[in-house]
Amino acid sequence: MKKSSSTWFMYSIALCLPIVFFLLLEMALRLADYGQDYPLFIENPSHPQYQLPRPDIIKRYFAQDAVAPSVSMEANFLLKDKPDNGFRLFVQGGSTAAGYPYGLGASLAGMLDSRVRASKPGHYVEVINTAMSAVNSYTLLDFADEIIEQQPDAILIYAGHNEFLGILGVGSNFVVAGSSMSTRWLLRLRQWRVFQLIKNTVGKLSTSISTREGTLKDTSRAKDNQSARTLMSKVAKHKHIATDSALFNAGIAQFRYNMQALLGRYGEANIPVLLSTIASNEQDHPPFESYPTPPELLQQFGELAALTDPVQAKSHLAQLISAANALDQPSAELHFKIGQYCAAQKFNSCAQTQLSFATEHDLLRFRAPAAINEIIRELAAEFAHVHLVDAQAALRQRSPNQLIGRNVMLEHLHPNVSGYFAIANAFYERLWQLELLADTSQRQVYVDANTAWQRRPILPSEEYKGFADVLTLMADYPFVDSPQPIILPTPHNWETALGKAAHLKQVSWLDMMQSALTRYQQDKVIDMVIKTTLILADALPHDGVRNLQAARALDKRGRDVEALYYYQRAQRAGGMGLEKHIARLSAK
Repeated sequence: MKKSSSTWFMYSIALCLPIVFFLLLEMALRLADYGQDYPLFIENPSHPQYQLPRPDIIKRYFAQDAVAPSVSMEANFLLKDKPDNGFRLFVQGGSTAAGYPYGLGASLAGMLDSRVRASKPGHYVEVINTAMSAVNSYTLLDFADEIIEQQPDAILIYAGHNEFLGILGVGSNFVVAGSSMSTRWLLRLRQWRVFQLIKNTVGKLSTSISTREGTLKDTSRAKDNQSARTLMSKVAKHKHIATDSALFNAGIAQFRYNMQALLGRYGEANIPVLLSTIASNEQDHPPFESYPTPPELLQQFGELAALTDPVQAKSHLAQLISAANALDQPSAELHFKIGQYCAAQKFNSCAQTQLSFATEHDLLRFRAPAAINEIIRELAAEFAHVHLVDAQAALRQRSPNQLIGRNVMLEHLHPNVSGYFAIANAFYERLWQLELLADTSQRQVYVDANTAWQRRPILPSEEYKGFADVLTLMADYPFVDSPQPIILPTPHNWETALGKAAHLKQVSWLDMMQSALTRYQQDKVIDMVIKTTLILADALPHDGVRNLQAARALDKRGRDVEALYYYQRAQRAGGMGLEKHIARLSAK
């Protein structure tokens, strides 16, 4: 028998009542200011025309009463309203994109900002960093809509190392849910106050609440004092993730899906994306964890190393490689030893194959496997608006025998300053090749690599601090089994002494830079005075005095395009009487 229309009407009301109830509850909670809201961009309290990516954005992924890891986004500023002549690039990624351990000056944003600005006369250029340590494709995807709202002209992405052991990684202690799909749904729900109410209520009822409720938790419970240890020592839950295992495949699938969704959103917004391959130290950094090497193969390797006859050595090498390849559980340790032997003998093809194999089968996944770069290349081919940047190839070109090692890397995957410059240069060259820096109404200026290197926005004191920070990182797990004491080399001049003081947190970054500027001025090192002045002005775009100082320094050097930019920024910050300078340089 058919139900009457009145019956269907009652059923519809019954179905709608829970929805209406939750919507009303959501409105009431928001009016009562319940819960937490962590927008990616916040207003700069020092100057309302500017905003910045939220430094503590990592709290977005943790419950209100949870202790979030010590990860922050370095402060960098952009105008709240994009000007008519604005040109904006946004950088996304993990610690390498963020410039660890040197900071913003070595990052993609730092290395590219002044170079792109000099390339686009008449434009207000902003290269904004949204990268930070330990995050992966979930965070990139989560930021996408908020970045799109800022009207970017292009997105620059260098990411992929943290899919396994980063925050939200498949092998991490910092997790949300048991599957990638549920993780994505819970990340969407976290902004609803009703969801937060349920989550917090359940959390109070049970201290052992499971991650199914969407509370991002640190599930590590080490016996020693974790609070003083590095993030790497806290994050790794699954220390053995074999190639093609379930966890390995989950990490690869997670990266592919999230990146496809991310790139799809940017495509819908008609935003070009420069997507880069990633690199790690393959030549000089051994695997963190390896299946054991059979004793007989270790003996064979020892015999190989002792051979002096080239013919015998090649034959013995071929037999050893064959035996290593036949192991059911590939020994990353053995392949690394063979790769280093081949590199020493100038057997470059062998060295490349064996060292890559060693990285691929490193069980502790702090370095991305080759499948990540394969996906990056596939995605660049799949989407018309996505353009490949081959940073890995750029680092190989700077490396002897095309083997990436200590010449461009500090430890397992973070570049030194030269390595960071190579990555940024690869992005710049691709921007130029794609004519993304071109404008029919304005001339474009190519800034060559030598000029850009001389103007790199990082001081020797920052380099020493970064070096000391890396020593601290490498004095703990996974580089050593237990925390080790750190002995810093004695500073050999005032710059390195200043960097050591910053590392020890005896001075702030701002104090370090101001002290360096004062000393360069006293010593009349003009190039360093200008560089430091520009770094300070870029760090504080709302500071009229510092930006006026930068404008005058550049004006005296005939760097008209850049001088005009800083005069305009000083005027925006409240500087008076600058119209004649702006008019003079604008007319050129």
